[in-house]
This record gives sequence, C-alpha cells and structure tokens, in this order.
Amino acid sequence: MHIHIGSPTTVICSKCGQAVLAYTMCQNCGYYKEREMVNVLAKLDKKEKKKREREMQAKEKSEGGKPDGDKPLTMEELSKK
Repeated sequence: MHIHIGSPTTVICSKCGQAVLAYTMCQNCGYYKEREMVNVLAKLDKKEKKKREREMQAKEKSEGGKPDGDKPLTMEELSKK
C-alpha cells in the first residue's frame, strides 16, 4: 500500500513569527491572515501580559521600519541612494 500520513503543514505567523498549523489562528498572538481574531493579551494575567507585549514589540522593531528611525527621507537623501 502506498497510503501514508504526511507531516502537518506549518507556516510562519506574519505577526509574531511562531510556527502555526496552516489555516489556523496563531495561539501566541491571536491573529489569522493579518487580522486579530482573539485578543490574547486580555486573557493573560498582568505579568504574562507585559512579557508578551515586550516580545511582540521587539519582533515588530526587528522586522522592519525605516533606517534612521521613523524619520521620512527628504528628496536629497533619496537622490543620494
């Protein structure tokens, strides 16, 4: 027989970066397809809530943003590049 069970398909959550089963909500941040489905932070106690908020903020800072902080680039700076 050639019937076998494959491994489950996992994807990376776009919000927090955790591995999640495909087509399911992220248990870490409560997002599914860039939309918040469940407010996970509301269900946590105070200590866990602060820890999770710090993790999410660190992830957002490390992901992107403009170089040199959030300052918009001027025309001169754009022409130099």
